[in-house]
Amino acid sequence: MIIGAHAIIYSKDSDADRAFFRDVLQLGSVDVGEGWLIFGLPPSELAVHPSGNNDLHELYLMCEDVEAFIRDMLTHDIACTAVQDQGWGLLTSLTLPGGGKLGVYQPRHARPEPPAQVASKPARRAPGKKSGKKLARKPAKKPTRPPLKKPAKSSSTPKEKTAKRAAPGGRKPRAR
Repeated sequence: MIIGAHAIIYSKDSDADRAFFRDVLQLGSVDVGEGWLIFGLPPSELAVHPSGNNDLHELYLMCEDVEAFIRDMLTHDIACTAVQDQGWGLLTSLTLPGGGKLGVYQPRHARPEPPAQVASKPARRAPGKKSGKKLARKPAKKPTRPPLKKPAKSSSTPKEKTAKRAAPGGRKPRAR
């Protein structure tokens, strides 16, 4: 069923923001072509809140220690807002190099267990990219049918069989 989530951050300077996620937050990534990076994220969670409007979505990153996170960001000249105690967590936000805001918090709420691991499929290559390696395909499974019963072999020739049918006491041919 669901194997993950894909979040998108729109940015006026996507190259600078990609460098931030790669170099400052040190998130692993894959290049899906032409420098377009998709970053891996740690286990996530999803909450649905009541609202008078649909199509509103927010993205927050979580950390174990928000004060330590802020100190680390300062070493990279990334300013964070003052910590706000929201009850459910300690919240700060930072401004990405492209100008967008990103919330980061230290959760105080209970966290769900990650789902059981699903056997992962090999990553897909970007269109037009060739790996140079040929992937072995598993042979298609053939449908299984019960074995057909083979008629017992007779030593009679076709002429003898015809004669038996026509002979008195011989078997009658079935109506078709």
